[in-house]
Amino acid sequence: MADQTRHSEPVGADTLFDITGKVALVTGGSRGIGLMIARGFAEAGARVYISSRKREVCEAVAEELSEIGACEAIPIDLSSVEACRTMAQELALREERLDVLVNNAGASWGAPLEEYPEKGFDKVMDLNVKTLFYLTKECLPLLDKAATVGDPARVINIGSIDGIMVPAYENYAYSASKAAVHHLTEVLAVKLAGRMITVNAIAPGPFPSKMTEWLLDNFQEQIEAKCPLRRVGVPTDMAGIAIFLASRAGAYVNGTVIPVDGGLHLT
Repeated sequence: MADQTRHSEPVGADTLFDITGKVALVTGGSRGIGLMIARGFAEAGARVYISSRKREVCEAVAEELSEIGACEAIPIDLSSVEACRTMAQELALREERLDVLVNNAGASWGAPLEEYPEKGFDKVMDLNVKTLFYLTKECLPLLDKAATVGDPARVINIGSIDGIMVPAYENYAYSASKAAVHHLTEVLAVKLAGRMITVNAIAPGPFPSKMTEWLLDNFQEQIEAKCPLRRVGVPTDMAGIAIFLASRAGAYVNGTVIPVDGGLHLT
């Protein structure tokens, strides 16, 4: 019987995790989780586009990342369906294909149950769920052009462990939106697999960012004490899982929600 484990080309780490030349779009890529992923992609040789609603910040971060790799800014506020369409059109003017779409742009809103405002709920659900869906939809023509059987195009959605477990803090819309992101990831993974586009989600635990600044300023010691690995996340933790999903190493991973939290969601 033929050896079914043989491959026609080397499968060392340099090959398995190589994303050199891949085109990636990271929304919300000017800070926090998005910046960690964008920086990791740029360092690993991808051609990276970052978007955020603040033009000056987006362009400054892209210029900084350009010192370590290829990075361009597409400043845009993705809070509307029309903006998602504009984003995809702008990218199509610059690239013939899109290998990796990272849906990271998001918002949070914390308030006591009795005081939780409708505008906060709507803002979080729209940006975290609706934008993710419509941007993916608008980017499908570019993703299709990158998709092959051996190396599918990739959609990586950023969820949260708050969408897996009941959070200790009152962020009702946020946790609900991230649970929706996780399920939508599974739905899209099945729907798009026939087009050779995989869809997976990363569910981060606490990482230093503007969104978690208040939380870590007030509760980092308690969080670290509860976490099995006794720490919060660092940028290489996030870059590593994103590079895995974007590379050949992750080519057969589809429809998963991967917690990156040191085991915190288990406690």
